[in-house]
Amino acid sequence: MKRSPRDTTADEVTLAISPEKVCFIVIKAREFDAKDEVTEPDPGSNPADDKDVAVLEDHRDDPTVEEITSLIGSLSVDEQIDLVALMWLGRADYSASDWPSVREEAARAHNARTAEYLLGTPLVADFLEEGLSKLGYSCEEFEIDRL
Repeated sequence: MKRSPRDTTADEVTLAISPEKVCFIVIKAREFDAKDEVTEPDPGSNPADDKDVAVLEDHRDDPTVEEITSLIGSLSVDEQIDLVALMWLGRADYSASDWPSVREEAARAHNARTAEYLLGTPLVADFLEEGLSKLGYSCEEFEIDRL
């Protein structure tokens, strides 16, 4: 794993979640963030006739939401804690040297609603990616097809 030379304290950090998993979640969160308001809640027509516009809308049974929620729910508690801590780190509230205290705070706050919390946070994909970056990882180095 290639580390960034700009953050020497990152070498001391061991993540419970693999950076590849975080990057996959970043991709899925960006798909979720790209969704628009539902314009026609029950079109009753063939999606091909509507040019598949519904796939870009934030429907209740959105497969992207189901996929990311299921993935986050399948993570271990430690991996979920790391995800939340990475998001907080990426919000620019902390630096990489604060990782132990950020992770402790995320562990204290952990509950069964991690996926909902993360998906309810605007710019979550950017925050996760920035958090990884502060620890010396980059999503650009991974070719993410699936986990």
